[in-house]
Amino acid sequence: MNPAIQFDIEGSIGFIRFNRPDVLNALNVEMAQQLAEVCRKVAADPAVRVVVLSGNGRAFMAGGDLQAMRAQPTEAVNSLIPPVHEAVRLLAEMPKPVIASVHGAAAGAGMSIALVADMALAAANIRFNFAYSAIGTSCDGGMSWSLPRLVGMRKAMEIAMVGDVLDAAEALRLGLVNRVVEPDRLEAETLAMAQRLAQREPHALAHLKRLIRVSSLQTLSAQLNDEFAAFVDCARRPEFVAAIDSFFARR
Repeated sequence: MNPAIQFDIEGSIGFIRFNRPDVLNALNVEMAQQLAEVCRKVAADPAVRVVVLSGNGRAFMAGGDLQAMRAQPTEAVNSLIPPVHEAVRLLAEMPKPVIASVHGAAAGAGMSIALVADMALAAANIRFNFAYSAIGTSCDGGMSWSLPRLVGMRKAMEIAMVGDVLDAAEALRLGLVNRVVEPDRLEAETLAMAQRLAQREPHALAHLKRLIRVSSLQTLSAQLNDEFAAFVDCARRPEFVAAIDSFFARR
């Protein structure tokens, strides 16, 4: 039986692929638990410098498994959300870049997971759908944290409450994704981005990820202190001098 989450390491890049293509990678308890387990593994592996999230088949992830939630609403939600939230925390907090490679439908939990990534590349056929309000519920997966930080409070309110589907052009305009490419180029473009990041000094990227993610929660003074401490921590490492030498050599 195929795993609900396919995980592979190629070089220094970890690939996490949602693997229920027959149901557009709808998120069930098994997939959520496997996702949390894989995220724990990759967060603790220093050999993995970059993480890529994607979905097998025709979609990134078409939300949660509504059949299971319809049959046993409270039981299903209580089993599903905790491992999803563990995975989301790990993806946001692990000291390595996380790229979402998004195609087809990214609805509900799929949109939440895509937005919590540090960067997102999207195929031109992407359709983001908040979806939660359409089934009479609020959101999960960090959507209420990520969405207003990316698009602002008022636009986030509209996306969440009205629930219009967002195509690739609108997602790019709003800053939900970094780049849009043709579907047949998505895998290659994502790999190229991951390889570029993997060549950067990982200690520096870890600091940059943390600094940018906490910036909206701190005063300017606190942020300046954090930047100073992080810069000094990078500068004391031999990789800093080597990177400067390499910069001058390229010039």
